[in-house]
Amino acid sequence: MSMNRIVAIMLLLFFIEGSLMPWIIPEGYGSRIIPHFIFVFVLFSALYGNRHMALLLGAGFGLLQDVVYFGQLLGLNFFAMGIIGYFTGVLLERKRATVMMAITVIGFACILYDTALFFIYQVFRITSASYAWALLNHILPSLFLQLAFALVCYVPVRRMFESRKETGENGEEE
Repeated sequence: MSMNRIVAIMLLLFFIEGSLMPWIIPEGYGSRIIPHFIFVFVLFSALYGNRHMALLLGAGFGLLQDVVYFGQLLGLNFFAMGIIGYFTGVLLERKRATVMMAITVIGFACILYDTALFFIYQVFRITSASYAWALLNHILPSLFLQLAFALVCYVPVRRMFESRKETGENGEEE
């Protein structure tokens, strides 16, 4: 799978995340559940691709999210997605990630991502809520959506990145 196809899939996820998901999420949970499908895909690229690809995808699409959705602090998602994707790739560079390991890593990384965003918002006084309230009302409900998405797309994404590695090692193009 070429990098162009990966970027095209991530653009599709970006549009789904911003336009379709607000209609699918139930009415009472619309402000509580925030989909981070692009971030899950960045983590998959860190687990099954390499850390540099995760850094570039996380930084690029994080900046796109900053510009389109979050006008208060430009560069926050750029920084958080890129750094967390890179360090996930560094931590699991030599290990083969099983389904349980991948879901666990994605869960912890999503909690870390949302926690980092919350504390940076708190430092700049954009939010005045407590962390316990944010954890129960925003971070954990969003985590369940991210984990469900990761489970649904685990096998196709893993195959896609593994086929990318195989074609890269043999020097063949698709």
